[in-house]
Amino acid sequence: MASNEKTEPKEQEPVENKQQETPAKKSPVKKISLIVLIITVLIFIINVLSDRHTPHTDQARVKGLVLPVAPMVSGYIIQTNVSQHSRVKAGDTLFIIDPTSYEIAVKVAESNLEKAIQSIDAGESTLKSAQARLSRAKVKLERSTKNWERTQRVLAENEGALSEADIDRSEASYLEAIESVKSSQADLERQTEALGPLNENNPTIKAALNNLENAQINLGYTAVIAPSDGIVESFNIEDGYFAAAGHSLMSLVSNNDMWIQANLKENNLSKVEPGDRVELIFDIEPGKVFEGKLTSISYGVSVDNTNPNGLPKVSSAQGWLRDPQRFPVMIELEDKEIISKLRQGSQAEIVVYTGKKPLLNMIARLRIRIMSKLSYVR
Repeated sequence: MASNEKTEPKEQEPVENKQQETPAKKSPVKKISLIVLIITVLIFIINVLSDRHTPHTDQARVKGLVLPVAPMVSGYIIQTNVSQHSRVKAGDTLFIIDPTSYEIAVKVAESNLEKAIQSIDAGESTLKSAQARLSRAKVKLERSTKNWERTQRVLAENEGALSEADIDRSEASYLEAIESVKSSQADLERQTEALGPLNENNPTIKAALNNLENAQINLGYTAVIAPSDGIVESFNIEDGYFAAAGHSLMSLVSNNDMWIQANLKENNLSKVEPGDRVELIFDIEPGKVFEGKLTSISYGVSVDNTNPNGLPKVSSAQGWLRDPQRFPVMIELEDKEIISKLRQGSQAEIVVYTGKKPLLNMIARLRIRIMSKLSYVR
């Protein structure tokens, strides 16, 4: 009996060992869960800090100027020098409108200017005649004045020396001479005022010159030239097409000035400032990262279709959670070679470096370089 009692504890030892080993097997699961939780929290914190210090977005597009080309005068097109997607330089002639009627208008304006000059010449002759009449009237007045003064002296010395008729004739001649001078002076002033200046400041001459200049300008407008370097788009005309003044016939995509518009979330903008360094990737150049500089930040966006102020409109994703409002930022490319390859509307992805944050900057640099490699397959 004693021996049996001793063996019973030996049989219970494995059970106790199993109970002691069970917690040891569960401990790795807890450690892994804790590690995953810590990593998740770290990723969340890094993501929040990245949104502030190294914001990035794939809502970025290439922007540029699109110039509508419209003639200043109307007429039938007699010559076209470009076609769809033609590359042109500033000053190149795009097409020519029939200049016949405008050449005639120039000749008519030149004829009217000659008539105006002749009219001024004729008026100048008339003016000289009026001046001559005034001079004669003044000479007559001078003689009549002396005669009247002589008559007055004779009468003062001897009242009966002259007859009444002689006195009346002398006085009448003097008064008539005064009136003649006044009349000639008024006639000269009237003709001088009507004729105006005898140079290019003459109203008749100025009107004729203005008409001639306007006719010459309209004649020059018959040759429609490119306002800047660019590429022809929306071109659908040919010889014989009637071009209406002010009606756009084509668009010129300017390649002189291109920039990137990126739509950043409102909570990305707290640290962003003009002058911040930017890295960009384009689908047209997969695997490459380009440098840029943030130049400006929009101060407002349109939130409905009735905004009369012309503010930029940014679309937001609709989902279960409210998407933060986005605001456009403008980015200038520092690599000028890529500009020649880009097309307006091309997509881009950007990251903005707002300061010296080594860890966050390294993560952002690594991320955008990975995305640039993925451009090969997306």
